[in-house]
Order: sequence, then C-alpha cells, then structure tokens
Amino acid sequence: MDAEIIELGADRLPEVVDLCGRALDLPEDAAEAPSIVATLADRAAADRPVLRLGAVRGGALVGVLVGSLSARDPRLGHVDLLAVAPEERRQGIGGGLLVEAESRLAGLGAAELLLAGNPPQYAWPGIDVRYTPAVCAALRLGYRQDRTAWNMTADLSAGSPALRSTEAAEQRLAGRGVTVRRAEPADLPALAGFARATFGGAWDGELAGSVGRPDAGAHLAERNGEILGFAAYGSSRPSWFGPMGTAPAAEGSGIGGVLLRRCLRDQAAAGVEAAQIGWVGPVPFYSGAAGARIERVFFLFRKALNGQK
Repeated sequence: MDAEIIELGADRLPEVVDLCGRALDLPEDAAEAPSIVATLADRAAADRPVLRLGAVRGGALVGVLVGSLSARDPRLGHVDLLAVAPEERRQGIGGGLLVEAESRLAGLGAAELLLAGNPPQYAWPGIDVRYTPAVCAALRLGYRQDRTAWNMTADLSAGSPALRSTEAAEQRLAGRGVTVRRAEPADLPALAGFARATFGGAWDGELAGSVGRPDAGAHLAERNGEILGFAAYGSSRPSWFGPMGTAPAAEGSGIGGVLLRRCLRDQAAAGVEAAQIGWVGPVPFYSGAAGARIERVFFLFRKALNGQK
C-alpha cells in the first residue's frame, strides 16, 4: 500500500461524506452517508473517544476508518465505519487502516476490537453480509465471528400494514387512562430514566439522539404521569427505527403497536419509503404489528489486541 495513513480533522469530514457516498455499495447506505458520518465521526465524540483515520494519496482521500471506545467498557474498541474508494480496492488500503486502528485503539486502552456497532451511536450492528469483501478481510486479519444480528424492513408505501390507523387503539387506551403522544425535549429525563431502569443498555442515549432532533423523533405512552412505553426513530440514521420498549406490566395492552406505527407514519411523512427496524429482537411482534420482514443480516466480529485472550 503506497497511501499514507493520517488522522483526520473535522475540516475533512465533507470529503469523508463524499467518499462514503461512492464507497458504500448498498444504495440505502450511500444515500445516508451524510447522516452516518455525522453520527459516527462527529456526534459520537461528545460521549466517547473517537478515532478518525484516512488513507491519502497525493492529497486525495481514498479510504477512511472511524473507530471508537465503548463508553460503558473502555477495554472494548469498535470499528464503526470502514470505506475504500471503489477504484482503490484490493491494494491493502482497508487492511492498512484496520491494522493502524488496532494499534491506536490499543494505545487508548482497548484490549479487544469489535467490528460491531457501538451503541448509542452506530450505523450498523455489524458487517452486512452483502459486503462480502469486508467479511473476507475480517477473517483474513484474524477476527472471529461471534454473533449474528438482523434488521427487519417495514414497507412505508401507501396501503402498507405499517401505516394502518392507530385511532381506534388509541381510543381504547384512553378509556384505560393511557395517553399516547409525541415526546418533547422536556420528556427526555423521564424517558431516559425509564429506559435505564427498565431495560438497561444504551437506549437512554439513543433516546437522547432521537427526541427533538431533525429527521428523528419519539412517541410515548403514559398514565397519570407514569411512562408505560416509548418508541423512537432516527437516532443514528433517518430511515432506522428504534429503540422501543414497553413496561412489563403494560405488555399485551397494544401500546407497542400504536407507538411503532406512529413513528413509522412520521418516517413515511418525511419521505422514507422503507424503514429499517435495527438490531431486532422480537421478530413476531414487528411482523404482526407492521408487516415487517427480516432482510438485512449482519456478522459481528471481534479480535483480542496485544496478544490478549
């Protein structure tokens, strides 16, 4: 590889967006390159250490890697984005960026590197299996696959079950004292506290990335001021839905389906033609509530650094 690897400043992020628009082979990813780069390379830096590496030749950016440390466990490093210009592939650029990231993240304290999403700011759960060269490169460089994740796709065209009315269900809930409404920034402390106490993980951070932001939003259900559930979208990417959660005591009440479809209607109104329900757990729920289908599949990889086991 004759390209030079450098650390990228914020002034070069427009070049990163342009490169990703050309280098992300799946149209749905290329179309959201501006949001992906803003999330991973800029917004995420407010919550965790972020590494931005570029491969340059003759001053031109030909490859990019964005990595980070987990805010919850700084022993875990993540590769959040790796892209190489189509005309520059098979020249060792991607591998060179990955090896450099291993060294730099190890220097920041990482004992293991994951080719997997780093919630709350992530663009993919792992490597989409359709990026087959990336899967092959990961295996070649000593990474092992330890998990598989999947998204579900909800069609948002007119007449889709994902967009069917929630009016009758909301009236039934109102009869039980449950109010369903759009979440506002003033709701965020209560929403984040509910998410942390009920579900753990990084959903509180994803809610913070959804409520009150352009191309994003959330809806909630409450009774007498007590939150019973929420659903959010757009935290990292405009077309992605999630997270959502319902209090265990309210499961089976229909709250989840109402919140889901309210969010999907927002996305459809914003021009999204198909929503990605990311990193899905309850497949039957989303299939029944929105007619969603499993589509994107991701392999998640990991590798010990500095000879650690």
